[in-house]
Amino acid sequence: MMKLVFIRHGESELNLANVFTGWLDPRLSEKGVKEAQKAGQDLKEAGIEFDTVHTSMLSRAIQTTYNVLDQMDRLYLPVNKNWRLNERHYGGLQGLNKAETAEKYGDEQVHIWRRSFDVRPPLAEEGIDDPRYADLDQNRLLAGECLKDTLARTLPYWEDHIAPELKQGKNVLVVAHGNSLRSITKYLENISDEDIPSVEIATGEPIVYDLDEDLNVVNKTILEK
Repeated sequence: MMKLVFIRHGESELNLANVFTGWLDPRLSEKGVKEAQKAGQDLKEAGIEFDTVHTSMLSRAIQTTYNVLDQMDRLYLPVNKNWRLNERHYGGLQGLNKAETAEKYGDEQVHIWRRSFDVRPPLAEEGIDDPRYADLDQNRLLAGECLKDTLARTLPYWEDHIAPELKQGKNVLVVAHGNSLRSITKYLENISDEDIPSVEIATGEPIVYDLDEDLNVVNKTILEK
């Protein structure tokens, strides 16, 4: 039986500031570093080993990954970084304070933008100008994503990279973001469009899946902080 572990990055500096982050690239807060270290300690204590590791192209997830591996004495493991595991792009909301945005547009509208499956936020007026995405087809990058859009880009990575490794009997660690992980969770657990808005993934808490050879979920455990 294979193990698949999801970890949402530890608290970032912009999480702490209550800001819509998306593809912005803050580092972990002091609390976030401790959350990542605790996650690694908990995984080591649980005796879980990994064969492969995947994370996004954003610093908060990469920092979390290496803090986790450091605590597990597994820094030597290769880490695959890919933009498809990035957080959903929050479009024109990126960089805005969540409370102030709710005051402007109303709590209900902001909740729809944040949690609904298929409603995009206001689109960003400027494109993505970042050297780490220079080789990407810019037509693939939307100026704002809903969870449905996020799933459309995470699912190919699951099918092309993560699922084949699991079918080879490997244990896989995926360190990413609240919404990129929610999108894969929706697929993995067959969660409906109506139910996915209520699914929350806490920062720095390993979610451990036991999977059978067909990648059906046999057991799910959360190693809570």
